Amino acid sequence: MNQSSNSSPSKIRIGILGFGTVGQGTWKHLQENAQFWPKILGVELIPARASVRSLEKERVVKVKADQLTTDSVSIVDDPQIDLICELMGGVDEAKELTLRAFAQGKSVVTANKALICEHGEELFRAAEEAGVGYGFEASVAGGIPIIKVLRESLVSNEFPLIYGILNGTSNYILTRMEKEGASFEEVLGDARDLGYVEADEALDLDGVDAAHKAVILAYLAHGIWVNLNEVTVEGIRRISNEDLKAAANLGCRIKLIGVIRREFSNDHVAVAVHPALIPIEETIARTDGVHNGVCLNGSVVGTVVLTGRGAGQDPTASSVISDLVDVVKVTNGISSMPKLLHVAADQCQPAAPEEITGRFYLRLAVDDRPGQLAKVADCLADRGISLATVSQTPHENEEPASLILTTHQTNEHSIAQAISGLKDLPGVVDEPVLFRMFDPNGIS
Repeated sequence: MNQSSNSSPSKIRIGILGFGTVGQGTWKHLQENAQFWPKILGVELIPARASVRSLEKERVVKVKADQLTTDSVSIVDDPQIDLICELMGGVDEAKELTLRAFAQGKSVVTANKALICEHGEELFRAAEEAGVGYGFEASVAGGIPIIKVLRESLVSNEFPLIYGILNGTSNYILTRMEKEGASFEEVLGDARDLGYVEADEALDLDGVDAAHKAVILAYLAHGIWVNLNEVTVEGIRRISNEDLKAAANLGCRIKLIGVIRREFSNDHVAVAVHPALIPIEETIARTDGVHNGVCLNGSVVGTVVLTGRGAGQDPTASSVISDLVDVVKVTNGISSMPKLLHVAADQCQPAAPEEITGRFYLRLAVDDRPGQLAKVADCLADRGISLATVSQTPHENEEPASLILTTHQTNEHSIAQAISGLKDLPGVVDEPVLFRMFDPNGIS
């Protein structure tokens, strides 16, 4: 909201940039709950205008024709608009419009995780210099209030470990594959039909969406902006029904998780997104469907787990409106915004691969002949990696056998060297499949 007003207005007019699923949900719930805002805030919250790509497109939420425009700048510059919701996606235009709003003393609420990931430091600083609010709760886990919990509720904690499911689409696909025995392509087709998959499918399937969110959480917890190029990012495309069954035999389930680890002895932080075998007794392992789940291991509070719907119109709109309410409370003197630049852990550095330890699951397609396992074991031993379990499934019609291995504790550098060696090993006939084995209680 425009902070230069001499007195608190009775009405707050909101401009929404981007009127897709989340934008329409925000408009709808602001209107449906209109009677509550004066009771909670002492003012009305009125969705006033929205920008769209096409004025002709049919929309579920009906608004007046003069409330829609294809010109987002006109909404930011409108003197009657007090507060901006940036829900348009993309990076460059969204950044320009956000900075333009700040320069006019208008607070901004966003659900744009890519924008925060790439330009968060600059935007946070610009918001504080302009004396406005910048709310971004909806950018990480839909309806789960993870950002508010980190910035406010658990502010007295340090976090050696944060992990969880940060992408509902990938979780939906894996859940159905496991429970129904359906193929990846079959479930992916259903997810597309249901509108769960982003237009750029790599965001969901290759872990990029979850990586954006993990980078944001790493900053909030540790004050370090990790370059996305320095994050291990792997998706779910190579997970097979065979892997899901093998994980079950090991007492685990496979989930795509984001992991942020900090070693306080040297203040090194590791950020990764990858499929992992998680012990079935862990809450995150039992979080299914389109739900997200985030586990915070705090130095004071212990372990806190938050689960809920991580995407979709209603849960994301819920987080957007929560930020709107917070910004208006600040404007009306009801509360104060927590500082965005609330930590200054300049000593934090990204961890090197040699410092990131764990156990690994490895599936190989190999020639079904005597001595092949010994060759694989020798290749791993040469890199200092020992085996914990071994199972082999012979295939019919002279097809390659499936060799499934799990390792004892090793590190990312050694396993990367081993995979490189296995690719060139005679008798290994396909690209090795590698997943982490993630036990939060056993992390060293």
